[in-house]
Amino acid sequence: MAATAKSNNSVAIWVSVAVVLVGALVVWMNNTASAPGPVPAAANINTETGGIAVGTGSNSVDTYVDFMCPYCNQFEQAEGETIRQLIDDGSITLNVHPVSILDRVSQGTQYSTRSASAAYCVAESDPDALLDFITAMYAQQPAESSPGLTDDEVALVDASHLWGKDTNETHELLQAELGDYPSKAHTLTISQAGENQVGIAGVVSDALRIHARGGGGCVMGSKNLKAIAVQGSQGLPVTR
Repeated sequence: MAATAKSNNSVAIWVSVAVVLVGALVVWMNNTASAPGPVPAAANINTETGGIAVGTGSNSVDTYVDFMCPYCNQFEQAEGETIRQLIDDGSITLNVHPVSILDRVSQGTQYSTRSASAAYCVAESDPDALLDFITAMYAQQPAESSPGLTDDEVALVDASHLWGKDTNETHELLQAELGDYPSKAHTLTISQAGENQVGIAGVVSDALRIHARGGGGCVMGSKNLKAIAVQGSQGLPVTR
């Protein structure tokens, strides 16, 4: 089953490179973690059941979602808006349980596990963005028995959880969300100065080097572009 909300935001999910907007995050989903990460730690995540709480209603509704499951998507399309309304009017608390029952049909890429992990990252860093994330994931759902999203497919996902954060934190969050396969993500990020379109704002590479001339950070901020993250799954020709 799946439950989520109608989204007005967008986030792009590619396989090899990520472009992150305030309302749009490009995430390469062709990544697998080399080892289990830390257990998500946030007040809205039940570490015993794995449920992510959305809302504060006295009645509880639990859904179990696999982002590759077509029946989960059908449930989302049929019931998602109604569930969102019940959350908004205080009738229910929705407990979302991301699961990975279809890893076996993603040609070894563990798409279900990776997309579930991404959902926990969003829930931990920006709980209010979770339902929009789920909506976006189902809007670009890959077919069963496929490797998941490919280099040519793009999905738009909410990335407002990165807005207002400094370049170090943004870089670290992106690396955590993207995983380390086939390599750690490399990033270009802007700080709060760029977000507020300060004329001399720079762009920071991998949280280490700043490109300070020309006001590039201001330009990115004016476009609601928080970061660009690159993670290669193919070769890159270099001209010498």
